[in-house]
Amino acid sequence: MIRLWQYIILTVVVVLLALPLPSWAAKNPSHLFFSHSLLQGRDFSNQSLPAAEFANSNMELAKFDHSDLEGAIFSKGILTKASLKQANLTYAMLDQADFTEADLSDAVLVEALFFGSTFHHTKIIGADFTDALLDREQIRQLCQVASGINTTTGVSTRESLGCR
Repeated sequence: MIRLWQYIILTVVVVLLALPLPSWAAKNPSHLFFSHSLLQGRDFSNQSLPAAEFANSNMELAKFDHSDLEGAIFSKGILTKASLKQANLTYAMLDQADFTEADLSDAVLVEALFFGSTFHHTKIIGADFTDALLDREQIRQLCQVASGINTTTGVSTRESLGCR
């Protein structure tokens, strides 16, 4: 069963990488490359970082509050105790990332990819997960703590996750 999920995730990632860049990425190439970096405690708040790459980076205690991270790549990132309050993470790749004790309050996570990511004690009050790619266990776990309405999109966190 695990191998099947690994195959499915790999297939989705390969297909996504093969697609042409969305119009926002073609118009705003940031070319910021922070992958494989030690970024603990760094402050990226209030910055425009569309399509920036943070894959395989340690961002423990980093701050991304109020930042535009549309289409950014955080694959396999360590975001333990990181703050992403009111960040725009639309279309972001957040697969296999560790969000333990991270703060995603009021973040916009529309159509973001989260396969294999962990959410232990993660704050998601007002976060908008509309059309985000999450597995059933992630949704179950997040629905246990989901509350609030996103101030940017007006969507309830529970509704965006499809909580019952």
